[in-house]
This record gives sequence, C-alpha cells and structure tokens, in this order.
Amino acid sequence: MQMTRRDTLALGLGAAALTILPFRVNAAAEDKIAEFTGGAETSGTGLTLTAPEIAENGNTVPISVSAPGATAILVLATGNPTPGVATFTFGPLAGSQDASTRIRLAGTQDVVAIAKMADGSFAKASSTVKVTIGGCGG
Repeated sequence: MQMTRRDTLALGLGAAALTILPFRVNAAAEDKIAEFTGGAETSGTGLTLTAPEIAENGNTVPISVSAPGATAILVLATGNPTPGVATFTFGPLAGSQDASTRIRLAGTQDVVAIAKMADGSFAKASSTVKVTIGGCGG
C-alpha cells in the first residue's frame, strides 16, 4: 500500500487532534470548577469522597460524598466528555450533608468533588478510579 501526501496529512492531523483532545476535556473540568467556586481557592479538608480504586464496569461506579456544614457539593469526572456529574444542594433544614449515587465513567480517571461551605469557603477532594470496562462509549 502506498501512502499519498493526502493520506500522510490526514494521519498527521488525526494524531495532532488526539494529543489535544485530553487537554480540552481537562479544561472543561477546570472551567466547571472555576464557575462553581468563582475562582476562589480550595482547601483539602472538610470533604470526604468515597469511590472504589478499581471499578469492574464503568457504567455504574458507586460514589459518596460527605461535607458537614456544606451548602452545595459539585461532583466531576474529569475524563468524561461532559465532566459535570452532579450537584447536590443542601438547605438549612438538611439533617446531614451526605449524598451517594452511581456514576458513569468513560475510563480510568479522576473523580473530583468540590464543596461550598456555609462560611463561603471551598473544600476539594479527589480520587482516581481505574475502570476495567469502559462505560461512556468505551
């Protein structure tokens, strides 16, 4: 099989697109975090994110978040095409600021949770989940 200039150019552009795509996905997650926090700094205390180290199926990965004193918690899957997974909002009469759900992951990636505390500060926690069978188109 002979490669023409057109084939070589198409192959090169495809390779370039594949190297840039992961950066755009991470940029989308960073944009969501900045939108939620308003650009404020986050601390590493006050929020607990529980996720499995290894998920046998990316279609249904159980996670739970807990942040006593939080008014809202944002959960992101940084490697998904759409990184925003869920936002939990807690009112003043909430008995606890805990939530659990099952999420879909496209592959091995970080799951990030950001909590907005009642005093206006933000807490961040993350966990890497290794997916053995892809969930989002994988």
